[in-house]
Amino acid sequence: MALQPSLRPLIIAGSSAAPHTLDIFLDYVCPFSAKMALAIENVLVPLCSEGGKYGDKVKVIFRPQVQPWHASSTFVHEAGIAVARVAPQQFWPFALALFKQQGDYFDIPTSTITPLEVRAKLATLVESVIGNNLTNDFKSLLELKGSPNGGNAVTDDLKYTIKFSRQNSIHVSPTVLWDGLVANEISSSWGEKEWTEFLAKKVAV
Repeated sequence: MALQPSLRPLIIAGSSAAPHTLDIFLDYVCPFSAKMALAIENVLVPLCSEGGKYGDKVKVIFRPQVQPWHASSTFVHEAGIAVARVAPQQFWPFALALFKQQGDYFDIPTSTITPLEVRAKLATLVESVIGNNLTNDFKSLLELKGSPNGGNAVTDDLKYTIKFSRQNSIHVSPTVLWDGLVANEISSSWGEKEWTEFLAKKVAV
């Protein structure tokens, strides 16, 4: 599947030249996405990274899935893209940290704070992952532009991810594509057994 150059850090495991692709659409404020993220970290990353059984055969791409019925979804995904820009190697560690603290960004906890306060809260989390030397660069990417409705420096990348989901009819998270087709059998409850059996079958084809 296509991935524009600025979003290459979203390949979280495997070689970009791998013949097979797992596109995994996740929303940082979705509990089921958080559950799948743990399986990605504990099962897919070891299997599909360099030295793993499928390191040269399968690449795993994190696909940001903004779900607008959660008011903070846009803000948390902006943060993820900004981290990918300023600290590419820390994108996935930050994603994991955000999933672990996703409750702070649920509907009710964010209902009484402003968007600027949400972004400030995210900046504190970012600093704990990438360090304070890059946090100012992160913050600058999320500063609103001079135009009243111009977005920020990562808005175009955010638009790309949303358009990509829409044109592929991805509606909810988590959704997983295998080589471009929705794999409906994959569940957020999958563990090592299910994933290893799936890959053994698919990669052998």
